[in-house]
Amino acid sequence: MEFSPADKRNISIIAHGGAGKTTLAEAMLFDAGATERLGRVDDETSVLDYEPEEHKRRISISAAVHHYDWNGTRVNLIDTPGYSNFLTETRDALRITGGAVVILSAISGVKVQTERIWEFADEFEVCRIAFVNKMDRDRASFFRAVDDMEKVLKVKGVPVQMPVGEGSAFKGVVDLVTMKAYIYKDDLSGGYEVKEVPAELKKQAAKMREEMVSAIVEADDGLTEKYLSGEEIPVESLLKALREGVLTKRFIPVFLGSAAKNIGVNLLMDAVNLTLPSPLDKGTIRGVIKGTDPRTGEDVERRPDVDGPFSAFVFKTIIDPYTGKLSVFRIYSGTVRADSTVYNPARDVKEKLSHLYVMEGKKIKEVSKAAAGDIVAVAKLKDTRTGDTLSDAAAPVVFRPFPPVNPGLSYAIHPKTKADEDKVPTAMARLMEEDTALDFRRDEQTNEFLLSGVGQVHLEVSIEKLKRKFGCEVELKTPRVPYKETIRSHVKVQGKYRKQSGGKGQYGDVWLDISPLARGRGFEFVDAVTGGSIPRQFIPAVEKGIREAMHGGVLAGFPVTDVKAILYDGSYHSVDSSEMAFKIAASMGFKKGMEQAHPVILEPIMKMEINVPDECLGDCIGDINARRGKILGAEPKAGSQTVKATVPMAEVITYASDLRGLTGDRGIFTMEFSHYEEVPTYLSQKITAAAHPEKAKS
Repeated sequence: MEFSPADKRNISIIAHGGAGKTTLAEAMLFDAGATERLGRVDDETSVLDYEPEEHKRRISISAAVHHYDWNGTRVNLIDTPGYSNFLTETRDALRITGGAVVILSAISGVKVQTERIWEFADEFEVCRIAFVNKMDRDRASFFRAVDDMEKVLKVKGVPVQMPVGEGSAFKGVVDLVTMKAYIYKDDLSGGYEVKEVPAELKKQAAKMREEMVSAIVEADDGLTEKYLSGEEIPVESLLKALREGVLTKRFIPVFLGSAAKNIGVNLLMDAVNLTLPSPLDKGTIRGVIKGTDPRTGEDVERRPDVDGPFSAFVFKTIIDPYTGKLSVFRIYSGTVRADSTVYNPARDVKEKLSHLYVMEGKKIKEVSKAAAGDIVAVAKLKDTRTGDTLSDAAAPVVFRPFPPVNPGLSYAIHPKTKADEDKVPTAMARLMEEDTALDFRRDEQTNEFLLSGVGQVHLEVSIEKLKRKFGCEVELKTPRVPYKETIRSHVKVQGKYRKQSGGKGQYGDVWLDISPLARGRGFEFVDAVTGGSIPRQFIPAVEKGIREAMHGGVLAGFPVTDVKAILYDGSYHSVDSSEMAFKIAASMGFKKGMEQAHPVILEPIMKMEINVPDECLGDCIGDINARRGKILGAEPKAGSQTVKATVPMAEVITYASDLRGLTGDRGIFTMEFSHYEEVPTYLSQKITAAAHPEKAKS
């Protein structure tokens, strides 16, 4: 069955971890007949949480895509993660969906991760409705959840339903628009009976309906006049104004139920069709999407016209070691068919779309074509990556790619075997195609593989995937800090190498003037030899000898930097001198000069920006000071402060985990290398002792 753009919805299910997003999504799929059974996370029957790592932790780790048809509308549904380590997937899903259902827990209300996700939804101008879940649980409170949403998220909530009972007595909902009660069967089927509002609830329901109507009519000036004049507002007009209020983000209508008991889910699905935007809807950015013409650099627009030029955005990549790579994209304009060839302007390549698929959780179903508003996937694109645009070659366009993710935690990964070491680079490259929040590199100084991610659990999940998907086993270890060494004073030294053991000997003699350079200058070599005291052909060997000696300093064996070496004199032997002899002499002279020039250890300093809630500012600054950091300033933002500081790398290797504990998982930060500074004497002694434990014991 084909659907026009007006009859399509693309929605994300969003909330903090544990709120019941996957359970709700499973119930929606079941009620629509998209699945044959009501999948559950706890017994690993969920079609959306299907990765072994998700089963192990009972949480959603990646965004899962499925679809269902409900009352003539095709709904593409994305179940998103709610735990802080995996919110990049949630951000990426919200980028391409026009609407979202935010779950409010009737038990715990709004948690910090929901605040973060709400900010993503604000950034992408996503239209939202709310669903108070877990109404069947002990201590459940619908009104507390709505109040919490308004206070924490700073939005206007408009209840359009009220519960029939709470906790173990919860059995249905009252629809305040139609003033009918929906009483559900207790068999998880979603079946219900429509009844009159229970007598004991009529007074409260009438009061709540009056408050709801008063809020809804504000979305329509004509209705406002009728309401103020005392006219009865027809149900059809109320529903139209309810939709207008959601599309213009005037308020958040609040629904309720129990996803686990399949109560109220069908009414929420009706609300998705009614209130959340189709690709055509005005009043949202989804009606028209802006991009850039790669040929001219000028801004261009794409409208959700099935007959327009094809354009799509790749928001997710799935890597399977057996079936290969699957690229998932949202189509913004035009129509595409299997066996089409499209253009990727970011890579300047054409890609063949051999087969098109719609996602059904872990499974895929082949389709012959797809059009504006659809979310589909294609296998084995050679060059396309997450964040790329696909378009018609005759009308190319580039949509804004995803911003880079700044990983907050890095660990060294140590392959368990030589075979694993050989697999690591290739396996990690493929894993990073799937997970854009990962970063992998080899530290040139420490020679370690460094894996960076959002947090501890993110990295642990990544190495589990590395083993499962690519048979590559590694261990996570704290990375070594890339210290360096330099000097503080100026010296002149002789380096002389003489060896005579029968036959041709070895002779090299150099005089070096060694001095410190400004921080960050690296190394400078100057040839100041005059009078032919050293033949020209041996000068490069002198520089090479010094550079090789700089690989390991005299204090703890760290690389040497910020040093200037002037070769100003020396001597040679007409028979015994050689490049090797002068290289050794230069190395000996440089090391002797290092010892005499007051060597010191340098440590990398990181530039950080840390965003914390207002009430955590004092604790954050105190913690940074305790880490030998320097506070550069703090900038106030809405309900939070952004602290700017420089901190030694050694003090913030595990900062992601520490900040989570300090702020209750409400703090975020970015970090990048700034410069090197001298290590305090007391720490330098510890570092030197750790590098030479045999000396420390003697």
